[in-house]
Parts: sequence; C-alpha cells; structure tokens
Amino acid sequence: MVIDARLLYDELIAFLENYQIEDTRFDVRCIMEQVTGKSLERLFMMGISSEDENPIRNMTQRRAFREPLQYILGEWEFYGMRMFVGKGVLIPRPDTETLVDNVLTWCKHREVSHIIDLCTGSGCIALALKKHLPDVKVSAVEFSEHALSYAKKNARYHRLEIDFLHADVLDELTKSSFLENPVDIIVSNPPYLDGADMASLQTEVKHEPALALAGGADGLRFYRAITNLWKNALKSGGLLAYEIGETQAHSVSEIMKSHAFRNVQTVKDLAGNDRVVMGEKSSDTL
Repeated sequence: MVIDARLLYDELIAFLENYQIEDTRFDVRCIMEQVTGKSLERLFMMGISSEDENPIRNMTQRRAFREPLQYILGEWEFYGMRMFVGKGVLIPRPDTETLVDNVLTWCKHREVSHIIDLCTGSGCIALALKKHLPDVKVSAVEFSEHALSYAKKNARYHRLEIDFLHADVLDELTKSSFLENPVDIIVSNPPYLDGADMASLQTEVKHEPALALAGGADGLRFYRAITNLWKNALKSGGLLAYEIGETQAHSVSEIMKSHAFRNVQTVKDLAGNDRVVMGEKSSDTL
C-alpha cells in the first residue's frame, strides 16, 4: 500500500509545530528521506510505502520530545563527511569546521608528520584532518568509551587509519607516551561550557553527554590543563589549536601566552563569533 507523502509531510510539520519545534520542514524532510532512502521531491511523486509510515511517525514523535535530530537520524555531516552519532557522543557542529580549516591552512607550507586530537569525541576533527592529510599520522585521545566506539566506527566507515587512545587527557601519564617523539600539532575541542551555561542548556543539548560539555566553573579548566600538561609533547614551533566558546578568546589567549606560546591569534567562524585560538610553541615555552 502506498500513502500520500505530501499529506503525511504536512501532517507531521503541523504536529511538530504544536510542540514549538524550530525548523520543522527541515526535520521532517530529513526523517522521511532517512527512512525511505529517497528525496522528498521523489516521495511527493511516488508516495510512501505503508511499511515506512510507522518508523517515520516514531522518529517524528522522538523529535517532538526534543531528542536531537542528529541522534534520531544516527548520523550527521561534518566537513563533507558522514559521521555516525548517538546518545553519549557530542554532535559535530559546523562551527568546529573553522578549527579544521585553520589547521589545514597552517599545514600548507610546513612539514607535518604527526597530529594529536585531544577530546576527540566522534572523531570528526581527527578524521577530517586525516582525510586531507593522508600522509600525516593522526592520534586521537578520548576518555569516554562510548564516544570512542563511535569514533572508531567512523574511522572504519571512511577507511581512515587513526591511532585511537582511550585515556584521560588531564592525566600526566597519557601525555607521557608522546614525550619521546613530540608532535607537530595538538588540536582540541574540549569541554568549555561554564557553570551558568550548564544550568541553562537547551532541552536538546541536555541529551548530549555532560562530560563533553562541562569545562568547570569558568569553562576554562581544560584549556589551562591541556596547555600546561601537553606543551612538552609539542615540538618547538608546533601548533596548539583550540575551539573555544565565543566569549573565551581573551582568556584562552592569555593562558597560551602565559606558557610562552607565540603568534597567538583568534579566528572567527562564519557567523562572526570568536571560535578558534591558536598559537605556536616557542623555544622558551615554560
């Protein structure tokens, strides 16, 4: 049996609007296309199989209760790459692409052999860098076993070799294995929400793991610790690059300068918000 796709589409949009969901048309399109494997325009012409109706309705109901669309779909796009995601792993966001862009730009006229991604989560940063720098060794460190399972799944899907390490980036023992052969780049999108941010999270964001969001009372815990702990795992002249919250540029820059990083700069994302702080390790880094 085939049902009218346009009627179902309009019905589900109205249903989500009753729950004050934003971008209802986009959400319903994504769900219908995910379940059927066909474009919405094609579905309007051909109709929807009755066996697909219940999965579509169930997924729409999950969205009405503000489960993130990315978790419902089980995947999201990052840097043109399909990334599998689900409960327990931070959802890749377009803002983070600014971090990848600037690391790749920095690499253009330099010899780079090894990059470490700290707090890798879904592995999206590490995988995007590896895809565009296939001859560079990329290591990725993650504390959450659940998140790491997604990172490994994403690496297998894209057939990219990443050296994954299940460890705490705040533990001195973790960085010790890199001291003998310091790396060229350390990149990280660490937890950076402060106490006030955590107390006022949107309902959808509350579904994401607090472990990947909470950066301490002032949101700077990981920036202080990583800069201090990992600087000696970085070659002289090597790059340390962070994603930051939009109000943290000055604080993170000062943390890096206090450890004698040079050429510290802030980069804005496409929305015009401060998004990346990056700097190079000087020979006299403390």
